[in-house]
Amino acid sequence: MKNFVFYNNTKILFGKGKIESITTEIPEDAKVLMIYGGGSIKENGVYDQVIDALGDIEFYEFSGIEPNPTYEKCMKALEIVEDNDIDFLLAVGGGSVVDATKFIAAAYYFQGTDPWDILAHSEEVFEALPIGVVLTLPATGSEMNGNAVITRAEYKQKLSFSSPEVLPQFSVLDPRVIESLPARQIGNGVVDAFIHVIEQYLTYPVDAKIQDRIAEGVLLTLIEEGPKVLKDPTNYDACANFMWSATMALNGIISSGVPEDWTTHMIGHEITALHGVDHARTLAIVLPGVMNIMRESKKLKLIQYAQRVWGIENKDDNTTIDLAITKTVEFFESLGLPTRLREYKIPMTTIDEIVERMEERGDVNIGENKLVGIDEIRKILTDRY
Repeated sequence: MKNFVFYNNTKILFGKGKIESITTEIPEDAKVLMIYGGGSIKENGVYDQVIDALGDIEFYEFSGIEPNPTYEKCMKALEIVEDNDIDFLLAVGGGSVVDATKFIAAAYYFQGTDPWDILAHSEEVFEALPIGVVLTLPATGSEMNGNAVITRAEYKQKLSFSSPEVLPQFSVLDPRVIESLPARQIGNGVVDAFIHVIEQYLTYPVDAKIQDRIAEGVLLTLIEEGPKVLKDPTNYDACANFMWSATMALNGIISSGVPEDWTTHMIGHEITALHGVDHARTLAIVLPGVMNIMRESKKLKLIQYAQRVWGIENKDDNTTIDLAITKTVEFFESLGLPTRLREYKIPMTTIDEIVERMEERGDVNIGENKLVGIDEIRKILTDRY
């Protein structure tokens, strides 16, 4: 195992009725900006619960955060923060709302010319406004990490940043919010969480047995509980296990001390930036290609994945890997996510465009062994056409 530093002191408030707990987590004299998306929280009762919980705390609202949160929208929210001396941000929504809130929190204290440099030039975040979260969609794990992904529509760029300064102080996880989610969002959430685990697990062995077993446990739970939630979102126990799996998938525990490979995300972000495809769906497209094209460097972990997660035994190595990829694709598609570029009516020319964009930005020689270069990116995308 490599040396590692693990940070995470987000307070998790998990279970039924926990939204009312935010009143004890936000300072009484705080000026709060509640940030949310398209208004679904007003239909499912979450909005009213949050308003009741805020009580006498002074608060303002900002709505309209997109499924792929944009820099442009975040900057409008930042104006409200500055104009009203806001000193606490409350994200009420899924990962997109939480990510946007993190960027707003960091942008408030940014000393440079353009806060976009936090993403485009990896400018360090030294300070950020405090953040609380009421999660409405399990998927990204953003409720318990310091990561965020933001799109700049003007440039058609989707970039990420990470900082412990934007780690939420608390996150409310009430599995009942899943009851009102459409099937598309549930399927997306299961696959998003699944692939988060894979990218911290499917690399090469480093004798990190605890991390491996935790990762495999999360994967098995998603395989078991995901279809149950999709079939019956009122199944509280299944929803609770799914919600906690999504949080555990990306809160830093399974990545501690092990190599990681975020190739799938990096390529997937380009598909979203160019064609607006849901984030999770781009991952479902790309991952099988990464598994296939990089099968030699990932061979030992692919076989371990096949055996421990899918129960594939007594096959030669290539057959084992082929079956593991097939099982993975079948799982994604059973949740309603197509896994090929052509199924989204994306033209073949997009492959060259993605390769050119990644090469121009220097996002090449990526992966756990820096083996995914221009040729490999092209092969991965071609494999999934």
